[in-house]
Amino acid sequence: MDAKFYRFLYGGFVLFGLYYAIFSQNYSDAGMMLGIALAFDPFNQLQPFNERPTWQKAWLMVHLVLVFTFFGIAFLG
Repeated sequence: MDAKFYRFLYGGFVLFGLYYAIFSQNYSDAGMMLGIALAFDPFNQLQPFNERPTWQKAWLMVHLVLVFTFFGIAFLG
């Protein structure tokens, strides 16, 4: 698929995840949407993770931490 389409899907799932977290306080759905968003890597998918710039690695790691945080809030809270 086209890289622009992947970015569109990534952004859409991130927005849905933030909507579920902020407005509806449904943290399990927020974690699910953000987790699905990670499947649509917004950066160059042909570049291995170890060769990416540090800011891209940090962005994806923070995104992953948000996914686990929302799941933790949903299941423990």
